[in-house]
Amino acid sequence: MKLIAHLLFAAVAAASSSFAFAADAAAPAAHAAAPAAKVKPDLTKGEATYAAVCAACHGADGNSGTPAYPKLAQQHPEYLVKQLQEFKSDKRASPIMKGFASVLSDEDMRNVAYWVAAKKAKPGTATEKSLVLLGEKIYRGGIADRQIAACAGCHSPNGAGIPSQFPRVSGQHADYAVAQLTAFRDGVRKNSVQMSQVAAKLNDREIKAVADYIAGLR
Repeated sequence: MKLIAHLLFAAVAAASSSFAFAADAAAPAAHAAAPAAKVKPDLTKGEATYAAVCAACHGADGNSGTPAYPKLAQQHPEYLVKQLQEFKSDKRASPIMKGFASVLSDEDMRNVAYWVAAKKAKPGTATEKSLVLLGEKIYRGGIADRQIAACAGCHSPNGAGIPSQFPRVSGQHADYAVAQLTAFRDGVRKNSVQMSQVAAKLNDREIKAVADYIAGLR
C-alpha cells in the first residue's frame, strides 16, 4: 500500500510540474499574440512635416486660402491618412499629391493628420443665392424620385461628418467640392464607390448647388 501511495504522489507531482511548465511556455506566446499598442502621433513632428510639405497649398493652419486646394483643418485624421495612402498608391489619382505623399511614411502621415485635425477650421460662405435652396434640398433630403441619397445621411446635418467613416465637408471651398463631385461622377476619382454612385446621378447645376451650400454650412 505504501508503494502504491508513493507512486500516486509521484504521478501527481509530475503532472503538476508538466502543467506549470505548459502554462509558463504558453504565457510568452500569448503575450506575443497580443496586439501591439497603438503609438500616439507625434504632433511636434507632424507640425514640422506639415510646414515643410503641406502648408504652401493648404495654409499654415490647414485653412487653405486657395479655392482649388481643400481646407484640412478639423478634418478627421483617419480620413486624411487614408487619402494620403491612396495618393501614394495611386488608388486616388493626382500627380501633384502623389509627389508629396510619396515622401511620407505611414508614421509621417499620422503625425501630420492628427496635427492639422487639431486646428480650428475657418467658416466659409455660400455665394450662389439662386442655388442655395436647391443645394439645401439635395444636401438634407436628396432627390427621392431619382434615388439620390441625402448628403446629410453620411456627412451629418451640419457637415461635420462621422469620424473614421465620412469626411467633414462643412465650410469646404465650393470650387474644390465641385471638382471632386465632378471627378467622382466622371470616373476620374475612383476611391469611393458610394460617392461615385451618388455623383453619377447629379448634373452640373446640382453639383454646383450642393457645393455652394456646403461652403456655407456650419
